[in-house]
Amino acid sequence: MNYRHAFHAGNFADLVKHAALLHLLAALQADKAPLRIIDTHAGSGLYDLRGPQAQRSGEAQAGVMRMMGAGDRPEALDDLVRAVTAANDGAGEPWLYPGSPWLIAQALRPADTYLACEMQAEEQARLAQVVGAMPGVRTLCGDGFAEAAQVLDAKARQLVLIDPPFEKADDYDRIAVLAGETLARSPKTHFLIWLPLKDLETFDGFLRDLEDACEPAPLLVVEARMRPLGDPMKMNGCALVLINPPDGLEAPLQAAADWVTAVEPGGQARVWALG
Repeated sequence: MNYRHAFHAGNFADLVKHAALLHLLAALQADKAPLRIIDTHAGSGLYDLRGPQAQRSGEAQAGVMRMMGAGDRPEALDDLVRAVTAANDGAGEPWLYPGSPWLIAQALRPADTYLACEMQAEEQARLAQVVGAMPGVRTLCGDGFAEAAQVLDAKARQLVLIDPPFEKADDYDRIAVLAGETLARSPKTHFLIWLPLKDLETFDGFLRDLEDACEPAPLLVVEARMRPLGDPMKMNGCALVLINPPDGLEAPLQAAADWVTAVEPGGQARVWALG
């Protein structure tokens, strides 16, 4: 596997994903009951935007750098702006970008727990350094799909975050299988799934498979299209699927995705219920 998120840290897709993650966590933590979070593809947790990989891609410039300097950003991005500022110890320019593990670890309450899985040994070692010592956090080097299936608890309040690199042909199938098998045992489990948008056929096929696997659980889809889905060799946008979403997320997720996609002339965003 050649994927390294350091090339893409802080890009438009990260803004959509992490804004949604923070809104979702806040909604779930409005309930005082403990929350158990499982992350199947955690990455390294914190990314240096001055590093050669981030500098080579330049994707952060149109993502987090634009967001931090913008006067027109919506309130829906405020929590993410505060998190980025905190990750940089209040410094003006955001040279560090916090990934999902950092955001989750910072948001944990005393009774909450977080299992962060990462298959690549170097990434997992860095992950353990970044969040491994934080209360309630455990990191693990292994196949996140398999690990999640083993540790899911049918009696716990759970959130499963799935964000694979999609370098393997069966990633889409494994998401649907994991979600379906989990919901069969624990119907109220919450999921946040991220995927790239390349071509419409792949996207529609995945949604059909996921809907079939998860029925009757409600699904909320967030689309952030930067350009038409005409070239399957390009990442033309990104999407999120929330399974068992809490009420009230549609408006902030639409506002965040609208602002992110507005940077491109053909950009468009949509939040809609599936099924």
